[in-house]
Amino acid sequence: MGQYLSGAARADTALTAKPARSHAYAWLVFALIFALLLSDYMSRQVLNAVFPHLRLEWSLSDAKLGSLSGIVALMVGLFTVPFSLMADRWGRVRSLAVMALLWSCGTLACALSASYGHMLAARFFVGIGEAAYGSVGLAVILSIFPPSMRATLTGAFTSGGMFGAVLGMGLGGVVAARFGWRAAFMAMAVFGLIVVLIYCVAVTEARLARHAAGSPATRGQAVPGRVRPPLPALLGGLFWAPSLVCAYVGSGLQLFIAYAIMAWMPSYLNRYYDMPSDKATLLAAALLIVSGIGMTLCGMLTDRASRNAPARQLTLAILFCLVSCALLLAGFRLPPGTAQLLLIGLGMLLAMGTWGPAGAMVVGLSRPSTHATALAMLTLANNILGAAPAPYLTGLLADRIGLLGALQMVPLISLGAAVVFLIAKPRYLRDLRLAEARNETERTLA
Repeated sequence: MGQYLSGAARADTALTAKPARSHAYAWLVFALIFALLLSDYMSRQVLNAVFPHLRLEWSLSDAKLGSLSGIVALMVGLFTVPFSLMADRWGRVRSLAVMALLWSCGTLACALSASYGHMLAARFFVGIGEAAYGSVGLAVILSIFPPSMRATLTGAFTSGGMFGAVLGMGLGGVVAARFGWRAAFMAMAVFGLIVVLIYCVAVTEARLARHAAGSPATRGQAVPGRVRPPLPALLGGLFWAPSLVCAYVGSGLQLFIAYAIMAWMPSYLNRYYDMPSDKATLLAAALLIVSGIGMTLCGMLTDRASRNAPARQLTLAILFCLVSCALLLAGFRLPPGTAQLLLIGLGMLLAMGTWGPAGAMVVGLSRPSTHATALAMLTLANNILGAAPAPYLTGLLADRIGLLGALQMVPLISLGAAVVFLIAKPRYLRDLRLAEARNETERTLA
């Protein structure tokens, strides 16, 4: 009897300890994939910190300097969806390792470049490596956490891009000033290579599958890569529901505002506050950090409010659009000063808050086996409707009515985003029920 009780006690202890270990492993995976996202954006943005050095050493024009940055954005735009599709079918975990290794080696090649042509080729491979990392990395993270954390994790993970951009420019500038521009690229490459080595040791497809099977929070979810639907069905599943399409469009429209303000804020501070360019850039970088914090906080609020009522995801997305619009409209109509900067900061805190709700919607409405591809479509919509046109169209408007006038008009686009989310709201629960029924079939097949 004593042996039986002892064995039962040990079994009970194992059962209670296993979820704790499983929970800790999930956060370890999150930390490593988040660290690689930091490396992604540090490698991408360090170039901006060394522009003056490259211009002086190689006598480059502004157009050539811009092309070194633009080639990465071009590769990301072209290959986000196809590479995410490949990762869904080949294996997300190993795909992440290959991506990180490629952009880290590309960044190392930047440090060894002897000419503009060499640097352009190296940046090409940096862009190829980074193309689908955000969508695939997020898909892996969401597969090992409970669905009730989707908006929080989407906002928290994506905010790493903001923090990585600030670190890349800030640390890159410091290293370049002390040790030269080659050392700045070298430092970013070494950081990426160290993290990818730790990632390869700690994260495998088999360990993730065991985690999903052993964790009460994720038990029953489909294991990524176990079910591979035909390509036509996979692509059709990216647009099958009206509310899914609305999530893409609404998110892209809302991010137009954030990207427009981030791009033009240094110029605005320089022209209307008479700030030197270095101080203007630092204050604009602070807004990036505020936006990153806002993405995380808004995601947490969304998960908490919609835990038993998924339709509240849309309610909060609409609220983030309307409140950020009101704050930014009011802010840019105040005279320059502390009150204006405070309102703009509060507006930017909420301006990217829709990323979490939109990401949760996309994941909930798409097949588990295609989450990376669906999130890539969300990223593509954010770039096509937001990041790509926002700086250019705002600049065109500024040429006609002045930069202040343009920034006073830009927040109105949030009203369009709110309307799109409002259109999705009455259809969302119906679409979600249909998606859950379809996903249950996929879980059975897995």
